[in-house]
Parts: sequence; C-alpha cells; structure tokens
Amino acid sequence: MAHTETFDPKAYTPFEKDMEGNRVLSTFKSLPTKLDGIHFSDGLQSIGQVMDKGTLIRSYVAADMGHILHSRHQYHWHTCYEPPQTVAAPHLGSWIAKELGPKNPVIPAFIDIGQRFTVGEAEELKAFHTAGFLGNEFGPFFIPDPSQGLDSVRPPVGMDAKRFERRNQLYNELINNSPVGEFGSDYQRESLKRSMEQAYALLNSPESKAFDLSTEPKKSYDIYNTGRFGLGCLLARRLTEQGARFISVTTEYEPFKGWDTHENGHTRLQDMKKQIDGPIAQLIKDLDEKGLLDRTMIVLASEFSRDMMVEGRPDAKVKEQVAQPDILSDLKFYGMHRHFTDGCSMLMFGGGIKKGFVYGKTADERPCKTIENPVKVDGIHQTIYHALGIPPDTQYEIEKRPFYTTPDGKGVAVKDLLA
Repeated sequence: MAHTETFDPKAYTPFEKDMEGNRVLSTFKSLPTKLDGIHFSDGLQSIGQVMDKGTLIRSYVAADMGHILHSRHQYHWHTCYEPPQTVAAPHLGSWIAKELGPKNPVIPAFIDIGQRFTVGEAEELKAFHTAGFLGNEFGPFFIPDPSQGLDSVRPPVGMDAKRFERRNQLYNELINNSPVGEFGSDYQRESLKRSMEQAYALLNSPESKAFDLSTEPKKSYDIYNTGRFGLGCLLARRLTEQGARFISVTTEYEPFKGWDTHENGHTRLQDMKKQIDGPIAQLIKDLDEKGLLDRTMIVLASEFSRDMMVEGRPDAKVKEQVAQPDILSDLKFYGMHRHFTDGCSMLMFGGGIKKGFVYGKTADERPCKTIENPVKVDGIHQTIYHALGIPPDTQYEIEKRPFYTTPDGKGVAVKDLLA
C-alpha cells in the first residue's frame, strides 16, 4: 500500500492531462480521522473513525535487498529474516503457536486465511508459510477462501468416517516410510502425526461451526462482505472468539493485480479501499464490544510502500521495474506505481498497544521518506513478542547454532508503542 495514498496522505494533486509526474504526491483528498490533526486518504473513513482505539505508525522502513520482489520482502516481513536462509525460517505465527500453544485444543493455533499458491510466485510464497524447524504441527492451517471455510474442516464429499480413518492410518504409514521417517528426528515424525491428530479433533468438534459463515447474522455479514479479504476478517473474528492464537488474513499478492498497482493506480485503489475499510473497522468494533480487543492485537501492514517516481529509496535506488513516464498523458499513469521502501504506514490495535497514538513521521515533499523514529521489522516482531510475553532470547539450536525469533536475538521492542 502506498503510504501517501492511505494512512499518510500528502498534498492532493488532481489529474491533468500532460501534467508532470513529479508534482503528484497523493491522488486522493485527505479527510480527518477521530484523532485531532490526523488525516487519512479518502476512502478510509471507517478505519479513521476507530483510530482512537489504536496506534498509527508512519515510519516503517523496509529492508534493502537489492532487486525488489514482493515475495522476498514478504518473506522478510513474516519471518524477520532476509532470504535466502540455510534453514526454513519459521513464520511469526509459528513462533507464537510454538511458544504459547493453542488457547483451544481443537482450534488450530495458527490459521492463514486468503492465501493461495496457484497464483503469482507460488514457491516463493510457500517458503515463508511454514513452521520450519519448529515442526509441522505449528504451521499454518490454510483456508484459501473464507466463504468456503467449512469445507476446510470436514472430509470431502463421499468420504465417510471409516474411509477417513483408513486414510489416517495410511498417512501414518507413509510418514514412517518417508525420508522424514527414515532420516528425520523423532520430534519431526511426531510433529507430523500430531498435526493430523489436531485436524482430526477439529473435524469432530462443535467449534468447527465457527468456520461456517452462513450462520452469521445478515446485518453483520453484509458489512464484512466486500470480497475475500472482508469475509476473511469476519472469519478471523469468529475464530478469535473460539480461541485461535494467531490468524493471518491477506489480500494476497498476485502480480499486477490487487494492490500491485503498476497501472491505473488511482482508479484501482478506489476499489481496494472499499475491500478493506469497512471490514477492518468492523472487526475492531466487534472485538471491542465483545471485550476481546484488549487481549487481541491487530496489525495492518504491507511489505513496503509505493511512489510514482522513486524505485527503492532515494539513497539506494534499485533497477526500475515500471515504465512510469515523466509526463502523465493518460489517467492510467496517475497513481503510485513503483516500490518505495523508505517510508511505510502501519496500524496496530489492542493487545497492549497505545490508543489514539501516532508514531513516526515522513517528509511532506518527495521523497516522502521517514524523518522521525524509523521502525524496522525486527522492532515490530519484538514488540509483538514482548506484548505476548515471549522473551527476546527465545531460540533453538539448528545446524549447531542458535536460531532466534529475530536475527541474532537483537530485535528490540518499540516500547513507545505499548500502553
């Protein structure tokens, strides 16, 4: 998401044919939020009205990793480690699932909603959707389409209980005769088996009804029903109520689609904002009304920001990936097309985060980079771990060396974000 088009708007410049691209900082007007003096870009009014319940970070700085790729930066965002790694770095959700365990024994501790591996950079995306060395039982429980969440917790059509049980037995035999069974550790083998046992317990539990969105009251369902992401927020709320430990909801990276605004940036963002604005605000309000927000942390972020003219950051420009003309002769060039890593916005709510707070600042003129209180990914991760009570020196020995939740265990929590 471009910070200047969402949560950190700059001077609005309306489109004019043959205008200079460098004149454009924001393509939307800015509107006031619940916080005095703080504005969001037009289209995010609902989220703006719940900002008294959370913190706005305007100074996230993404890593320099050479040629910018979404999946590389997403790997870094979700694991805290820059790819490639010699071992499979565990996802943030897997660390939390491992260290805190399930709140409800039949609800998966780590649930991923909305991610498919049939689009975009499939293998690269799979690389960070894993528990790695922590064990398969702490990996994500995938629900690619939240509208079909119930299908994720019941056997396929035509699969009766006896046949399912035979398959489970065969699964255990396959584990025993697989490379993991032959060369893996007892821990790895048992972790695979426990992951299947957990799934089997969920199939037969009353909590599985939480996956069925058809039981949600129509008035509530309609607010969330802005697409797969909106329904993902609804499913996340229902699963939070049932004791899920960590839930990831994604709009999903698909090259040149969705938020990947390499053309028609302005017009496409009008639709993307509609998909996230109402559901996110309603999720926060619902959890607050149910008394769950103070014990549930919500983080809204993207891997980096965007700018029309700068690729990378001013002092570390990278290879241009977008044909962005200096003169905008067509509306399709009006928007934020390039990848910008020097100033990004994030929102955090609940779970010990300050309310009605703004942290960091970016410049008001191009390049709109971070100029106060820069925050990097290891600081965000360690802030989350600190709020959850996970010690900063948490580590496991892998390849005869310690592997920490943040690189070398050096991540420091941003205490100013915490109430």
